[in-house]
Amino acid sequence: MSGARPERKSFEHYLKRVGQKPRLFTDLYAFMLRARWPIVVALFAGAFVAVNFAFALLYWAVPGSVANSDGSLADAFYFSVQTFGSIGYGHMYAQGHWGNSVVVAEAFFSLLFLAVLTGLVFAKFARPRARVLFSDRALVETRDGKPTLTFRLANERGNDVVEASLHVAVLKTQLSAEGKRMRRFFDLSLERERTPLFILSWQVFHVIDEDSPLYGMSAQDCVDDDVRLTVTMTGHDGTFSQTVHARHMYWAEEILFDHKFVDVIEEAGGGHVVMDYRKFHSVEPE
Repeated sequence: MSGARPERKSFEHYLKRVGQKPRLFTDLYAFMLRARWPIVVALFAGAFVAVNFAFALLYWAVPGSVANSDGSLADAFYFSVQTFGSIGYGHMYAQGHWGNSVVVAEAFFSLLFLAVLTGLVFAKFARPRARVLFSDRALVETRDGKPTLTFRLANERGNDVVEASLHVAVLKTQLSAEGKRMRRFFDLSLERERTPLFILSWQVFHVIDEDSPLYGMSAQDCVDDDVRLTVTMTGHDGTFSQTVHARHMYWAEEILFDHKFVDVIEEAGGGHVVMDYRKFHSVEPE
């Protein structure tokens, strides 16, 4: 039984902020760092074409600004690209005060454009990312005679992440003495919140006792209350020598009761350990 979870989008997809003033240029750098590479490349390609087209209009506005040009906007655009990229084939060149003045402005702007692009590319490559695989489901199983919430995570990169720590919280509705309903995060106590070395997998356990925010809740209760589990992991990546983090959210429909995970680690003899990622998300009834 694989127990495939319902398709979910990122948590930010469900957030809607109202009343904030747009700050495009202030947060543009942060947006570019968070954006995927295809988006970043597409934005810079569009900016490259737009800037060169703008300078091409300046060359084209004054006839004779570009020598050996047929006077078309296309030639002006191609000359702008050559100037912007410091290519300089030599066939077309700027002439006159206007043409040379536009070249000076474009050369200065190209230096800024290249500096920003280089810095952004370096920053994106230098940012370490933890490749952590979370199980599709969180389970509630019986362990040592007590109902226990459990899920597991694995280090997909296979390097050493030292001093890894976990924090798990549940988002649920709290009813005050005055009858007011409020959505709050409640921390869950774990049997083991830290591990000195996170290389393969890590199964997390939370005992649902009288002190647990999940005490007495059934699967239907979790769905009715729209319960959500948030998981954050931090650790020190030995490859990058920097702190990395990962996060995941389990929705109420992804919490499966009375099931357990299929074992993924086997002894291969001679001290060797085999981890089967094909079974990582597999669960079975208790």
